Amino acid sequence: MDQNDALGFIETYSLVSVLEAADAMCKAADVELVGYENVASGLVSVVVRGDVGAVKAAVDAGIKEASKVGKVYSSLVIARPHGDIQKIIAKYVIEW
Repeated sequence: MDQNDALGFIETYSLVSVLEAADAMCKAADVELVGYENVASGLVSVVVRGDVGAVKAAVDAGIKEASKVGKVYSSLVIARPHGDIQKIIAKYVIEW
């Protein structure tokens, strides 16, 4: 992960709203969709990475759109995450 990269997360209460968030995030800024995780009890998270500004814009757009179809539980942007965070993120990577 590049030193200027950031990670962005949105957690919602349904798959439909997290899909809406992911779509909005990818359309709003130049970010890479890392993956998603069905956490538990209906909670679903989506993860993106990219430039700090792009990730912030993407998360803002994702929250706005996901809120239209469901409830957003939480969101987070981590600027310049420590390299060891990749060990956690690796489990979310989507293989196409």
